[in-house]
Amino acid sequence: MADHVQVVTTTDSEQSAAELARGVVEARLGACVQVVPIRSFYVWEGAAQDDAEWQLQIKTSAARLAALVEHLKANHGYDVPEIIATPIVGGNPAYLSWVDDQTRP
Repeated sequence: MADHVQVVTTTDSEQSAAELARGVVEARLGACVQVVPIRSFYVWEGAAQDDAEWQLQIKTSAARLAALVEHLKANHGYDVPEIIATPIVGGNPAYLSWVDDQTRP
């Protein structure tokens, strides 16, 4: 597995996205969280949905992934939150070193 990952989740309001983002960085589970407004189409409980959401893009070390996933599940407002981790296979070494520094417990 890669040493670093980007984790994506979504939420239903800018305020809840900001609260999740702040909680992640304060707990040192992610070095940086970007919040982006998006529009999501999906089926939930048998009906097609078309909703405004806010996507959180979280950069973290692979060593903190399990704790980050648990934190998101415990603090998320959705019944089944999207939590997807993608390996970071390259990038600016100085930035990735900073990610490591920021996510040490």
